[in-house]
Amino acid sequence: MSIQITGMGSYIPEIVETNKDFLKATFLNADGSPFEIENDVIIEKFKAITGIEERRYAKKHHTASDLGYFAAEKAISDARLDPETLDYIIVAHNFGDVKHGSNQSDAMPSLAARIKHSLGIKNPKCVCYDLLFGCPGWLEGVIQAQAFIRAGMAKKCLVIGAETLSRVYDENDRDSMIFSDGAGATVIEKKEGLGGILSHESATFTSEEAYYLFCGKSFNPQKDANTKFIKMFGHKIYEFALNNVPQALKNCLDASGKSIEDVKKVFLHQANEKMDEAIIKRFYRLFKFPMPDNALPMCINKLGNSSVATIPTLLDLVQKGKLEGHQLHKGDVVLMGSVGAGMNINAITYQL
Repeated sequence: MSIQITGMGSYIPEIVETNKDFLKATFLNADGSPFEIENDVIIEKFKAITGIEERRYAKKHHTASDLGYFAAEKAISDARLDPETLDYIIVAHNFGDVKHGSNQSDAMPSLAARIKHSLGIKNPKCVCYDLLFGCPGWLEGVIQAQAFIRAGMAKKCLVIGAETLSRVYDENDRDSMIFSDGAGATVIEKKEGLGGILSHESATFTSEEAYYLFCGKSFNPQKDANTKFIKMFGHKIYEFALNNVPQALKNCLDASGKSIEDVKKVFLHQANEKMDEAIIKRFYRLFKFPMPDNALPMCINKLGNSSVATIPTLLDLVQKGKLEGHQLHKGDVVLMGSVGAGMNINAITYQL
């Protein structure tokens, strides 16, 4: 028996926001003081560090659960699955449904229940719940789905990551340029044969790290201090990721029984191009093995950071031959790894 991804789908919003669209933004320091350099310099440095040139935003009438529904439809179709046979729908997100023009989170009923409703599933034994695990949420949902299947509690699960971060950022914070919207979905099933999910690893660090990502007031002192936006200590997150993600990936690969020579691709959460490049270099260094060319697929330059949606979207693009220079074949071994609010880390070794 193996537990496999049998269907994939992603939804990439149509609205493109380029770096040039931030030239007229009023960026402020955390204390509310203006920057002493011009926006074009800020944007140039931002691009050099993150790799982001543009990002995608949802249409005004769409919410995160809408995006998740669109991705879910594609995954179900890809799996050639009767949705009434699903046992679980697990939806990872961080902010629920946030309507355009508001940053208030709405997660009642759960986004999973909303998506089940949109899919028209009548079966009450299809259980729905949301998962809050920071950016690693989709990956943790896959880990939970395979646990349900191994325990005999389920045969088929739908795991979705959906987010509209464009509605929860502070427009006066230069970190606003990082965030984007999107959704990715996967069908997880028990199948005959080898491969599938070989191993997994999860960890939560909350000593000094718990509030590296948090909700805080705007950098603009004129705005209501009770209105909260996504905030982060970027440098601390960078250091934390470099110090912990490579080892988590190694632990996960070691547990799989596969060797470093077997790994064809490493799919990392698309948070920061330079950070991901540093993570994978350090990962291969742990094995004292040269990093292969083209081992790290990236889509952050065009799609930005859509949190829980980045890995399933990236995996979907590569699986379907939509990311130039990257292909996957039957039998290939890949690693997936993520880091985010919590601070949480996780990884999966998967064989196609």
